[in-house]
Amino acid sequence: MTAGETAGAIAAMGTRLGPDVVGACRSLFDAEQQALAAEIPPVALDCAYGPDPRNRLDLYGEGDGRPVVLFVHGGGFLVGDKGGPESWANAHVGRWAAANGLIGAVMNYRLAPAHMWPSGAEDLGLAIDWLRANVAAHGGDPERIFLLGTSAGAVHVSAFLKAREDHGKLVRGAALLSGLYGFTPLDERDMLYYGPQDCYDLRMPMGGVMATGLPLLLACAGFDPPRFQAEWASLLQARLGRHGHLPRAHYASGHNHYSMAMHLGTADRRLSGELLSFFADHS
Repeated sequence: MTAGETAGAIAAMGTRLGPDVVGACRSLFDAEQQALAAEIPPVALDCAYGPDPRNRLDLYGEGDGRPVVLFVHGGGFLVGDKGGPESWANAHVGRWAAANGLIGAVMNYRLAPAHMWPSGAEDLGLAIDWLRANVAAHGGDPERIFLLGTSAGAVHVSAFLKAREDHGKLVRGAALLSGLYGFTPLDERDMLYYGPQDCYDLRMPMGGVMATGLPLLLACAGFDPPRFQAEWASLLQARLGRHGHLPRAHYASGHNHYSMAMHLGTADRRLSGELLSFFADHS
């Protein structure tokens, strides 16, 4: 499929969300991602970073003292998996990092409704602590860890920034793709993680991501649903008001909520270039 055909297919999906759109997006990138998977196997699988069976992460890439990118998948708080040798989705971000001279870490975390707020931020903190203690043995630099979260994963990264006052000593920067930070009301699916709206008003991650001095890259997609675009624009405005300047930002034209992260590692290197530049600037 040509770049133009891929762009046309994504545009035809519009701003819809759902398993059918996820499947359609995966089919667009399957050939390129399968090729990347064949080239870059994991170097460590199912590393236990905490006590729950979902507290597992995989590592990609080898080297000596390389920066580390920890990817936190999406899934609306209810679903999602780090992938692996049998499934390229989400694992591809670790492989993309390895292909670009980094150590890629891809984690699972506990899911709602069995595990509600703040389980995501807690698990992310445990994963970071594990990397700081262990990633040097796999070629990573524990003093140069970056976070990359998409959708619910971006929410968990934001909540971690709020929950852990020491986050600036633990990681170098965070890239947030299409997150929900607290500028718009909850929907029913979100309540399975946060509880009702009045709980969300206290639990929203907005404060942490607005206040942090950690370097940030904030991104949304041209075909993100309006709610996600409103969150992105509101966070940019809030950061401008609070800090007097905009954070680094990326608008992924031609991509939707799923394809923005899913295409990393393909021939479309616009977001890839922006992320790699961001990591290099703060390494």
